Amino acid sequence: MLTYPIIFVPGITASSLRDLYSLPPEQVWATFSKEYRRVSLHPNDLRYESAQPAMIKPDQVFEVAYKELIHELREEFLDICGNEVPVYPFAYDWRQPLEIAQQQLADFIQEVIERTKLLPHYRKHYGEDLKVNLIGHSMGGLVISRCLTDQSKKLPINKVSTLATPFQGSFESIVKLTVGAGNLGQGKPSHAERRAARVTPALYQLLPGFKAGITIDPAFPQHLFDAKTWQPSVVTSLTKYVKETALPGTKPKETAEKIFSDLLALAKNHHQKMKKLKLSTHGLNDNDWLTIVGVDSKTRIRQEINKSQGKPVYQFDHKVDVKNRWKDKNPPDDWRLTGDGTVPFEGAVPPFLSEDKLVLISPDDYGFWELSDKALTEFGGFHGILPNMNLIQRILLRFFTGKTDKYKNTWGRAVPGVAQWNPPIKLKRKN
Repeated sequence: MLTYPIIFVPGITASSLRDLYSLPPEQVWATFSKEYRRVSLHPNDLRYESAQPAMIKPDQVFEVAYKELIHELREEFLDICGNEVPVYPFAYDWRQPLEIAQQQLADFIQEVIERTKLLPHYRKHYGEDLKVNLIGHSMGGLVISRCLTDQSKKLPINKVSTLATPFQGSFESIVKLTVGAGNLGQGKPSHAERRAARVTPALYQLLPGFKAGITIDPAFPQHLFDAKTWQPSVVTSLTKYVKETALPGTKPKETAEKIFSDLLALAKNHHQKMKKLKLSTHGLNDNDWLTIVGVDSKTRIRQEINKSQGKPVYQFDHKVDVKNRWKDKNPPDDWRLTGDGTVPFEGAVPPFLSEDKLVLISPDDYGFWELSDKALTEFGGFHGILPNMNLIQRILLRFFTGKTDKYKNTWGRAVPGVAQWNPPIKLKRKN
């Protein structure tokens, strides 16, 4: 039996952006070239860029992070099925709210189905009864999740797998919004990078929605979705940006405060929707959703917000904030202070699945011959290179085809303390 076509959705910043206004079109965001000033959004209308005239559109997914996974899926599915299984990369404008990307994904799902109907072997086996399988890495998993929460009609989805998705957020988004650094981007922070981050709606939707590790002075709201919880420097820098780029007659401070409050409200709404996601709405159950979570890497696992002169001050201490306690079992819950280098374990747990369904993977799971991927993990972090891991590719193959573990080469780790591990496919339990 054939496998349904696959759509792969990449993470934040992992789709190239191209300015179609330039002749010929120019890439303004690529693997090794990032023009922050040209991708910064306009304070008067966050749908468009501040550096006009421009027409910036998504181009392609990053080859370095995803080429190996996509090629492996195409080749392996071809061997199993005897016919081609199409694997479609889905590039999107990762700057914009998830609400926009999810609608584009919903439209793309229909397009993929119509394209697949043109393949004779699919029309023969499925006729009109076509569905798609979805894979999302990092924020790509959120795009998929929001597609399920926001679409009113039942979507033709067979199965979903998410890899290292920050379902409940990442502390790195806080660092990115405050100082411009963090593992969500590359290189040293710059003024242009900070400015771009603070007017990027999707980045706000990655703010932590969980309480573990967040300590806020009682004088302020006890969550991150109120402007009163943030240090004044964020609005001050936004005000300066508005002065530099806004239309005549715009009130800089008022506009900056509104942008910030609106984007925090957008983030709050996103987390509320994540908690309400019901797989059954789209004919899915918890065995149709494979969640792979990266652990055993040093990850930012806390944020402290203190008070100074009546204002909130964000404390950053790499030695205290960044931990990996995966192998610590005493006290029993210390192991939860871990992650994949970007997403902490607490942020990676889907609110719509129980923890006994999760499949945990660590850098120890690299194969003997994966020397280059191990080196990339040391250089760029486990989170970004995780989709290239051979083990994950084998797990995905089994999940989407329903094949048994003939060669005994798929395994995973359960959440410590879970007595009965119930992943969507039968895996050897390593811990």
